[in-house]
Amino acid sequence: MFDRIAPTYSLLNHILSFGRDLSWRRTLADALDKDRELKLLDLATGAGDLLISLLRRNPNVATAVGLDISENMLTVCRRKIAGYKFTGRVTLVHADAACTGLPDESFDVVTMGFGIRNTPDVFNTLAEIHRVLKPGGTAFILEFSLPPNRILRIAYLVYLRCFVPLIGCLVSRDRTAYRYLNKTIESFCRIEDFCDLMRKAGFSEVCAEPQTFGIVSLYKGTRL
Repeated sequence: MFDRIAPTYSLLNHILSFGRDLSWRRTLADALDKDRELKLLDLATGAGDLLISLLRRNPNVATAVGLDISENMLTVCRRKIAGYKFTGRVTLVHADAACTGLPDESFDVVTMGFGIRNTPDVFNTLAEIHRVLKPGGTAFILEFSLPPNRILRIAYLVYLRCFVPLIGCLVSRDRTAYRYLNKTIESFCRIEDFCDLMRKAGFSEVCAEPQTFGIVSLYKGTRL
């Protein structure tokens, strides 16, 4: 499915979020430690929008790995990376986020933007993130959530169920993919439950920061 929608993926993210996705990625990028050299892994890197924001806003990221299970997404990402002066700092890997094949304790930071809800086993993916982080390393995960305010939540669900599939179909010609989007958002863990999963996977200092009235949450956890 992600191979099919790769050419229009970034454009639709901007359209469907009314451009707010740019701000969400900047918020994550600005949360990174600026005071030391970092080795970074971006899981479910997709078309590379988060990875590029991370690199642009953090020149102290010495090396970065972008990993995705969709080869077509990586092709789009590769073209974007070539347009910047990041090529020497970035390696793209075709692999599963829950089974990366990367060495233990090898990254200072692991990021994931709007990808963890698409993994078959969320807990295993969190455990994999914990495994590849160095002691003292930090995970940052951006993911959709449902607003706590009841009126906002109802309006948001109407938008997800009615307008997102229609707009997605018009732009990408793939109605199925954008039906899938709203289903995964609605069925994903509640904020508190996801924080509990992070703790169960071994993370400490777990917290969640709501973005845009709670339609997105930025989760953070540290490996001790």
